[in-house]
Amino acid sequence: MSAKSQAKWTEDALRALRVDRGFRLADIDPESTPGYSGDKADGTLDLAAGLDQLAEYQERLYAASRGGVAKDSVLLVLQAMDSAGKGGIIRHVVGGVDPQGIQLAAFKAPTEEELAHDFLWRVQKRVPGPGLIGVFDRSHYEDVLIGRVRRLADPQEIERRYGAIVDFERRMAESGTRIIKVMLHISPEEQGARLMERLERPDKHWKYNPGDVDERAKWPAYMEAYQVALSRTSTDDAPWYVVPANRKWYARLAVQALLLETLESIDPQWPVADFDVEAEKARLRATL
Repeated sequence: MSAKSQAKWTEDALRALRVDRGFRLADIDPESTPGYSGDKADGTLDLAAGLDQLAEYQERLYAASRGGVAKDSVLLVLQAMDSAGKGGIIRHVVGGVDPQGIQLAAFKAPTEEELAHDFLWRVQKRVPGPGLIGVFDRSHYEDVLIGRVRRLADPQEIERRYGAIVDFERRMAESGTRIIKVMLHISPEEQGARLMERLERPDKHWKYNPGDVDERAKWPAYMEAYQVALSRTSTDDAPWYVVPANRKWYARLAVQALLLETLESIDPQWPVADFDVEAEKARLRATL
């Protein structure tokens, strides 16, 4: 991965975050910084350095698709309990690249029209096209997380959805979309502190949702739902990564590293000009 140039990452850092056989969410310490030996100051510097790399890869990906030489795209799926830092990832990691190459979809409670279709109907319309980096702020996984905890669908339907998700993501991968699924793993204590900060600061009141306190009462049920969803849907086509998120700087750095590794594996190239460059130089000089 490009993060290898940042010596504070271990060789298998991102592999350690991946959900594989035998994974237990309860074993992950939300306060930890697996694979990274630096501190917050180091992480801030490395995040800035990685942003330059990410911006170049993003531009190359976008240009390659517009030049007709590539059909690759990237989809970053962000799932988490409230206040775990999804917005910060979008602002500080994805927000530093050219916005014309980014496609952001924030999935809220489904509308009446969306409820009249299969749960994947609204998601399929937001899959990024060639050359784009798509970001799902929440996603189709709401339908097996909130859907399971709040019993918004019967158990047989929830069970069906796990398989439908795996099939859906496999088709995306076969069409050229690289999928990175990230659960930002925050502790209930840290979430409580962040929610309290929103209440104590008038400039953060707009971010506070009274329903978040009600959801905290269901924390064990949500962790169980995440355990099942992560275990059932982490595949080679679309692996899950659990990123400890109590330390915001680490979570941002880890997601950036995942994006860089994925883009580096695509290695998009600048498209070759479909015109005579020297002839165009001569024409332009004639107008100066």
